[in-house]
Amino acid sequence: MADMKTDIHPVYHAKTKVVCGCGNEFEIGSTVEDIRVELCSNCHPFYTGKQNLIDTSGRVERFEKIMKATGDKTERSGKKAKTAKRTKQKADKKGAKAVKLHEA
Repeated sequence: MADMKTDIHPVYHAKTKVVCGCGNEFEIGSTVEDIRVELCSNCHPFYTGKQNLIDTSGRVERFEKIMKATGDKTERSGKKAKTAKRTKQKADKKGAKAVKLHEA
């Protein structure tokens, strides 16, 4: 069995200081001595509950308008739709031939 390499792991610092842009500081374990971050759990909107979901461009309304205009049309268009339609027609023809053979 081959010997394992020695001295290849980075130095682990048990008390790495993390400084956030909001001024919050805390300690963690890491291979880096100092870490600077823009957001932390104290200032991130998801964790603070101050998350704002703003639809400034009206995307939802535009989508709903398009869906109302198209109605219940869920058919595809284009090359894939034509291929699927052709495949379905062939399958229907084969099914019709099988029914005729069983009747005869």
